[in-house]
Amino acid sequence: MPHENVSSLTPRRAALIESDAQALETAHALAADFARESSQRDRERRLPLPELERYSQSGLWGITVPREHGGAGVSRVTLAEVTAIISRADGSLGQIPQNHYYALEVLRVNGNADQQRRFYARALAGERFGNALAEIGTRTAAERRTRLTADAQGGWRINGSKFYCTGALYAQWIPTATVDDAGIQRLAFVRRDSPGVEIIDDWSGFGQRVTGSGTVVFKDVAVPQEDVLLLADPSAPANTIKPLAQIIHAAIDLGIGQAALADAVDFVRERSRPWIDAGVERARDDPLTISEFGRLSVRLEAARALVARAGRILDTATAEPSPERVAAAAIAVAQARALTTEASLAAGTKLFELAGTQSTLDHLNLDRHWRNARTHTLHDPVRWKLHAVGNYYLNDVLPARVGTT
Repeated sequence: MPHENVSSLTPRRAALIESDAQALETAHALAADFARESSQRDRERRLPLPELERYSQSGLWGITVPREHGGAGVSRVTLAEVTAIISRADGSLGQIPQNHYYALEVLRVNGNADQQRRFYARALAGERFGNALAEIGTRTAAERRTRLTADAQGGWRINGSKFYCTGALYAQWIPTATVDDAGIQRLAFVRRDSPGVEIIDDWSGFGQRVTGSGTVVFKDVAVPQEDVLLLADPSAPANTIKPLAQIIHAAIDLGIGQAALADAVDFVRERSRPWIDAGVERARDDPLTISEFGRLSVRLEAARALVARAGRILDTATAEPSPERVAAAAIAVAQARALTTEASLAAGTKLFELAGTQSTLDHLNLDRHWRNARTHTLHDPVRWKLHAVGNYYLNDVLPARVGTT
C-alpha cells in the first residue's frame, strides 16, 4: 500500500561524529537498544520509524562524509564494522542505510563540488537517502529502463518504475538510477515528496521484512539539472563505488550470522537437552555439540577477518584508485562476501540443529536469522564472485565486475 507520510518527518540536526572510535562506540550503544525489540518488529512487520530516527540522528549516517566536507571520513574497515554491529542487533536496520552510503560514494567519485557541498551537508544534518536503483523485467540486473529526459525548462524528467528500493520508504531523498536519451546511466537525487513520486510498501520477502524494499514509481517527475550526476561510464577510470557497496553487504551478512550464533549459544546453554547417547547432564557439555560450535565460530571469525582485510585494501584503493588497486579491492571484497554468505547461512541453520526442536517454536522467531541471511545473500550470486577470484589468481584477469550495488 502507498505510504505518503512515512518519511515526512523533518529531521533535526544530527549529532556530529568526529572519529572512527566515536562511530564504533555510538554503534554499540544503538545496537543494544535496537536488539531489544528486533524479533517483535520482524514478527509484526512493524516499520522501524523511531529506530531509524535515532539511527540517523546519532550521526552514523554521515560518517563517510569526507573530512574536508565536515564529516569523520571513517575508514572502510570502520564502516563495515559499524554495519555488522547494527546488523547483529537487527538485520533489517543494518541493511536500510546501505544505499545511503552507496549514494554518498557515487557523490564522492562523480559529483561536482557544488553537489558534494549540498548533499554532504544534508547527510550530516540527518537526512536519509534511500534508493531506486534496481528494476524487475530487464534482461539483467544491470540494465535500466527508467528514462531521464531533458525538459524545456533546462531540467530533467523521470519516468519509470523501480523495485527492491530498500530505504526509500523512510527517506527524504531517493537517489534514482536512470538512462538518458544518449544511453548514459545517471543518478538523480529525487526529493521524496516530489510530485509524481509514489512509494508503495509492497515488499513481501520472507526475510529482511522491514527494510521497505518495495516499489517506487516515477510519473513525469521533475528534477533540477544540478541534482543529477553520472552513475556509470565504461570509459571512466576505475573507481571504488561497487566495492564500497559490496563490503557493506558482506558486513550485513556477517552481523546476521553473528546474531544467529549468539542466539544458538544462549539457547543451548539455557534450554536445550543433551542427546541421550552423549552421557552428559547438560547440552552444553555434549562433545559433538561443542565441536560444532567450534567449527561455526571459526567460520564466522574468519569471515570477520576477511571483511576487515577487505576494508583495509579498499581504503588503499580509495586513496589511490589505480586499476590494479581497485581490482585488488574488488577481489578482496568478493572473498569476504563469499565467506560471509556461507557463514551466515550456516549459522542460521546450525542454530536449529544444535538447539533442538524447541528452538523451532513460532513465538521464539529464531528462524528470522536464516530468513534474513537467505534473503539478503541472494543480492548477488556467490558463484560469480568465486569465479572472479579464481580468474584473478589463476589467470591474472582483473575483474570487470563482481556484483551489483
